[in-house]
Amino acid sequence: MTTEFVIYWGQQTVKTAIIVTSPILLTGMFVGLLLGIFQSATSIQEMTLTFIPKIAAVTLVILLLMPWMLEMLTDFTRNIFSQMPLISK
Repeated sequence: MTTEFVIYWGQQTVKTAIIVTSPILLTGMFVGLLLGIFQSATSIQEMTLTFIPKIAAVTLVILLLMPWMLEMLTDFTRNIFSQMPLISK
């Protein structure tokens, strides 16, 4: 196992993690931004108002994108397992 091999798989791991989690994080950020603008415009400063819409939006995105996310993670895992013979050398 060479240094380049470890660096490559480290980069692939981070890349896959960013690709898989970005829709969820961006949804939470976008909904939070919209709710923040709404709260500022209406002067409603209720802390619990932001939780339920964010949770609902993130849950919906997870349910809709779960097949794609599982496919990405399965492909990544297959690639790692296909490289196992190179690790032992």
